[in-house]
Amino acid sequence: MLQVAQRMSRLGTETAFEVLAKAKALEAQGRQIVHLEVGEPDFPTPENIVEAGIRALKEGKTKYTPSAGIPELRAAIADHVSRTRGVPISPEQVVVTPGAKPIMFFSILALVEPGDEVLYPNPGFPIYESMIKYCGGTAVPYILREENNFRFDPEEFRSKVNNKTKLIILNSPQNPTGGILEPSDLATVAQVANQYDVFVLTDEIYNEVLYEGKFNSLLSIPGMVERTILLDGFSKSYAMTGWRLGYGVMPLDLVPHITRLETNSNSCVAGFTQYAGVEALTGPQNSVRKMVAAFKERRDTIVEGMNAIPGFRCLKPSGAFYAFPNTAGTGWDSRRLAEYLLNEAGVACLSGTSFGEAGEGYIRFSYANSLDNIKLALKRIREAVEKIED
Repeated sequence: MLQVAQRMSRLGTETAFEVLAKAKALEAQGRQIVHLEVGEPDFPTPENIVEAGIRALKEGKTKYTPSAGIPELRAAIADHVSRTRGVPISPEQVVVTPGAKPIMFFSILALVEPGDEVLYPNPGFPIYESMIKYCGGTAVPYILREENNFRFDPEEFRSKVNNKTKLIILNSPQNPTGGILEPSDLATVAQVANQYDVFVLTDEIYNEVLYEGKFNSLLSIPGMVERTILLDGFSKSYAMTGWRLGYGVMPLDLVPHITRLETNSNSCVAGFTQYAGVEALTGPQNSVRKMVAAFKERRDTIVEGMNAIPGFRCLKPSGAFYAFPNTAGTGWDSRRLAEYLLNEAGVACLSGTSFGEAGEGYIRFSYANSLDNIKLALKRIREAVEKIED
């Protein structure tokens, strides 16, 4: 009989893929499902990026690469981050990974000892809590509340930090709420991080998917480069989810440790993928702007539609591509409602509790789908919810 290591019991998962599997099973039975569960842009990877990847393959860029990434991509990332965050970054501060998730895992693994506390957002991306617990850390949630536009309460946040705190995780724009942290929020994080000598992992994977205003990064605050790990990548901004290309920017003395974890786990990122990444950062950016404009139109449509559904109340997200309506007015808990919408309405979505206990009473819908499908989903959801009232 198989007996896996006890640590496996501490490892969570990403519910989106479980719901996707259920939805695919229903489709195999002949059902038509509208997919609003997975956070994946429905746009193709821009042609210039695809061509760069193909060119690299034809040029024989199919061998091992340095574990921290090819020099060309590390330089392009350093230049990009320097320009967008307004702080000087050197290529030596960059580690390239197969997707951005390894930066979460490696950062926690490298910094957190058993018993150390790690603050993370709740509701929030479920892999944060999963990796904290898997690595033996103590997961300490800070709550993002609807009445505060899904930002944290500064005093409550400060009360969570103590001498056991080893790492703080931020995410803005945020999954699943679409909320953003304001400069005052970032100032609070910087103040407590400096006071308690704590590192911060700032997940900025959705920084390009912002609908109003200017993106604010913790990295831009004076003195925070020395204690911040920036997580970013190409999946969301350039519709490159399947290319598996992400990166971390961090203090120089942390780089060899993160690189060694990359060497031990993945060896390196595929070379042709990295050359495509160089083109993504240095080539035309029109495709990014067009994609964000399309997401904004979809956002406005889905938020208006959600607010017209009995028992639903939905804030307008400022970034990312998720609507996170309050569904408590339906009288059903989140998981039951999400399952009902899949089976009854043929709309795949995620229970708010997939993102932590504070997600109870909410459902996450990804609007990384066409306007026609979003409108169809809204019609189906409304009809299904009206049956609940009956």
